[in-house]
Amino acid sequence: MTKAAAVIRDAVARGRKSLSEFDAKMFLNQWGIPVSRDILAADANAAVAAAEKLGYPVVLKAVGNRLTHKTEVGGVVLHVKTAAEIIAESERLLKIPGCESLMVSQMVGGARELVCGLTRDPHFGPAVMFGLGGVLTEVLQDTVFRIAPLTEADARAMMSGIRARRILDPFRGEKAADRESLAKILMVIGQIGMECEEVAEIDVNPLKIAPDGRPVAVDALVVLK
Repeated sequence: MTKAAAVIRDAVARGRKSLSEFDAKMFLNQWGIPVSRDILAADANAAVAAAEKLGYPVVLKAVGNRLTHKTEVGGVVLHVKTAAEIIAESERLLKIPGCESLMVSQMVGGARELVCGLTRDPHFGPAVMFGLGGVLTEVLQDTVFRIAPLTEADARAMMSGIRARRILDPFRGEKAADRESLAKILMVIGQIGMECEEVAEIDVNPLKIAPDGRPVAVDALVVLK
């Protein structure tokens, strides 16, 4: 059993319905999907040490296996620049129902946010999703779907299929999105859908495009059957 599969099997054995964000990103990274650098911290002092290791500014998040919608409960703090901010926000985050620990993450630059993921159609099986991400994903609904498995041609067609496809071109001084890396991410998500029956859904939002064009998953949710 691979390490990635072991993460899923352990969660299922414990009766969990989803992975924590930290475990979800670790799982995806073990499949080759690039993710932000993250460090788990049990308390405020550990969070300060993690921030110093990663380098300010950082993102501070509440983490828990049942805490799947962190933004809605104020569980995400961006652009944290000092130890004093870390301590104050850590005390607040740890009081959020469902928060089991803290996660300190690197701030990934870039103005563009995409979304990708996996869902399971009752008739056709695993389907890969791609589109415009961020907080307006549900409002703009600029997404496309393909049934897994995906070829590189399928993945590139998905990129061309969204209305906001020009966001993948050079943008406000930032390089064009690395389409080859994006294609690999979409293909891998389809592969996970084909090989990991225990995974019901995957939601990577946002998948940020760094100024140099690299795609980086900065938040992820993996729902289990």
